[in-house]
Amino acid sequence: MLKAPLVPGGIGWGVGKDEGMLSNFGSKKPEQEAAAVNAPTQTSAFGAGPSTGAAMARSAPRPAGDRGAPSVIGPDLTIMGNLISSGEVQVDGEVQGDLHGTHIVVGEKARITGGVNAEEVVVRGHVMGSIRGRKVMLQSSSHVEGDVHHQSLAIEQGAYFEGKSRRSDDPLAGIQRPQPGANGAAVS
Repeated sequence: MLKAPLVPGGIGWGVGKDEGMLSNFGSKKPEQEAAAVNAPTQTSAFGAGPSTGAAMARSAPRPAGDRGAPSVIGPDLTIMGNLISSGEVQVDGEVQGDLHGTHIVVGEKARITGGVNAEEVVVRGHVMGSIRGRKVMLQSSSHVEGDVHHQSLAIEQGAYFEGKSRRSDDPLAGIQRPQPGANGAAVS
């Protein structure tokens, strides 16, 4: 077995012979692996993939805190107009308009010219406009020019922020969320 050195602040601090992250590496017995690989699985009526019985017909409700798969605006995509989502949005491209969602992540290469409104907002790229969210995080690579209305705000060292920070118990109050499909709004 591998024994990591006990270096303060380094990998292996307090990790002994059979402890830590490597303890599960290679711990399966060959019989267990064979049983897992050869276990019988049901297939759906269409013959593709495992079936979960009656759950195939309808999706089970998501547990609280599970956001599901995000809608992604890729780096080669430019949206001119408002974007409305009832879930998570990952922006890696350019948006010229307002974004409305529950969780919005602005990627490092993203450029947004307009407002960003969501329960949670994480900014790694450029935002030229106001941000409104209960939890707002400006990460070290972010560049924000506009006011931030928030309940909770975190700004990492190295982040660029030019504007006003306004704390509010309900920063999304009074925001009129556009209706899907109205005035050229994209819906995800």
